[in-house]
Parts: sequence; structure tokens; C-alpha cells
Amino acid sequence: LSSQILLQRPDIMEAEHALMAANANIGAARAAFFPSISLTSGISTASSDLSSLFNASSGMWNFIPKIEIPIFNAGRNQANLDIAEIRQQQSVVNYEQKIQNAFKEVADALALRQSLNDQISAQQRYLASLQITLQRARALYQHGAVSYLEVLDAERSLFATRQTLLDLNYARQVNEIS
Repeated sequence: LSSQILLQRPDIMEAEHALMAANANIGAARAAFFPSISLTSGISTASSDLSSLFNASSGMWNFIPKIEIPIFNAGRNQANLDIAEIRQQQSVVNYEQKIQNAFKEVADALALRQSLNDQISAQQRYLASLQITLQRARALYQHGAVSYLEVLDAERSLFATRQTLLDLNYARQVNEIS
């Protein structure tokens, strides 16, 4: 069974995306240490008279540059970075646990498959022997050597074994799906 198949499991994909998000949060926390620059501009009109409000001479421009330097936020930024790194480490541990759990579940399913196959083979051999027993019981009954109770007992054993075989085949199919 390829490991690539395990990576397509929803629980592993969820843990992987959580890990990627935690890594992105570290990048965002580091970016908070750098200065940020923003430029704001606007166009408007201004006039003391309502009639001259829309004249070409009443237009105004404004341009506002803004620079933020995180001098006073260094402690908060460092704490945010530390939290992001801790959450990333938790995501790594969670991801590793999900992968280990997936491998364990697959190994258990494969072991169960082998066990079910062995049980099915044994039940099939037992079923074949019960069919021979039933044939002999019927022959002995026809010759008057045994009572019909022997035939019924052989049929009951045969039907019970068939039911067990059906249950085992069902369990094997369920195991194949999972």
C-alpha cells in the first residue's frame, strides 16, 4: 500500500493544512517586526459658496504618507512570534501523530484481512467436511441405520457454518472498504 494513498486521507490532509497555516502565521508574526508604509490620497472639492462648489478652481488634492515603526510594539510582536512558533510546533506534533495513527490503522486492517482470509479458508474446509457428513447421514438414514435426527443435526451444522462463512465474507468486504 503506497504512502501516497495515506496522504489523501481527510484527517492527514486536515493536519497538513493546519501545519501550513501555522507556518504562515509565523511569517505574519515576523512581518510585524518590519516598518510598514502606507500612502493615502484623495480628491475633493471645497468652497465657502454652494454655487462655486463644482467649479474647476474649487478642487483639492490631499496626499498623506504614513510610516509605522514597531518600536513600542516589540514586546507584543515577540510574544506573538513565540505563540506562532509554539502553535507551529504543536501542529507538527499533531501531523506526526495523525500519520502514525494512519499507518497503525492500515497495518491493523491488513492484519485483519489476513486473519479473515485464514478464517474463511478454514470455514470452507469445514463446510466441505460437513457436506460429506450430511451426505453420509442421509445415506445411513435411507438404509435405516440412524434416525432422522442425525440428518437434521448435520443440516443444522451445515447451515450454521454457511452463515458463519457469509459473516466472514461480509467482514472481509467491510475490511476491504476501510
